[in-house]
Amino acid sequence: MSEPDSTLFDSVIDGKETHLYVLENSKGMKAFFTNYGGRLVNLFVPNKDGQLINVVVGLKDLNNYIKTPDAYYGATIGRYGNRIANGKFTIDGKEYTSSINNGKNTLHGGAKGYHYVVWDAKKLDVHTLELSYLSKDMEEGYPGNLTVKVIYSLTDDNELKMEYTATTDKATVLNLTNHAYFNLNGEGNGTILNHKLQIYADKYTPVDSTLIPTGKIEAVASTPFDFTKAESIGARIENANEQLKFGLGYDHNYVLSGKQAMGMNHAATVTADLTSIIMDVYTQEPGLQFYSGNFMAGNNVLKNGTKDDFRTAFCLETQHFPNAPNQANFPTTVLKPGQQYHTISVYKFSNK
Repeated sequence: MSEPDSTLFDSVIDGKETHLYVLENSKGMKAFFTNYGGRLVNLFVPNKDGQLINVVVGLKDLNNYIKTPDAYYGATIGRYGNRIANGKFTIDGKEYTSSINNGKNTLHGGAKGYHYVVWDAKKLDVHTLELSYLSKDMEEGYPGNLTVKVIYSLTDDNELKMEYTATTDKATVLNLTNHAYFNLNGEGNGTILNHKLQIYADKYTPVDSTLIPTGKIEAVASTPFDFTKAESIGARIENANEQLKFGLGYDHNYVLSGKQAMGMNHAATVTADLTSIIMDVYTQEPGLQFYSGNFMAGNNVLKNGTKDDFRTAFCLETQHFPNAPNQANFPTTVLKPGQQYHTISVYKFSNK
């Protein structure tokens, strides 16, 4: 295991210090975060032989995160994860426009989402990091002074637990997630197309050509989107299905079926093809975005010196649905004064 040089993440941005923080558990697992963008930089997971494998794909130092456009690698995402059509939404009869940064739409909060801000960081113990941020009224076009807290913890059950809370002084929309890119064979160890994936969802939300949900909720049965049984990620990815053409592969929201485990939705299971590592995803959220690394193009150098080549990582982002503020039949993402936003998601690792 080659640990990162923490000094490569020390800086001052917008008058706030950035650092690298390490969490560890009794099983040897380690997680490295920077408070710039609330990013998970490394996640070292033991394989069946006890060898630690870095399963999170990312960039080698702070400067690379700063200078790389739309570098969502490992970031805490907000104010609204995923897309909002035309950047427009209405709350209590008033229309708002968030910043446009993805064609004609808003993606992951806007031009300066939470992935580009410096979070206040407090390491509570060897297992736990608390990140907090005050997102001011009308920042990136979103109403309300929003106080956000994310607690990342590494348990002795080899779980990376993510607990999000927030309150607002004005009605707003909110959809928080983490945008970790995974390769369970290890960062830089080739394609993820032979990973086996099972998603516990029998429906998904189809999209238009700009990847905005149409508003329909359709069955995955008899489509390339059916991962109700474990299947290789790449088995049907080149199918002529129009939806796959829109996303250049998988970049779609799954409607979780409610299969329960650990008091949450059991969202997905991924098994590596070259290592013994298994990742299970649990969440209190109703949706899961599966992204198969279709826009990775080898433009960035990763921590181990390899490139972020096409489909060499995948994302499983727990979430409310994309464009929910404009779809009355989707679960609401409106947060009002006096309410508390609170949701937990977990990535749990084991070996076969």
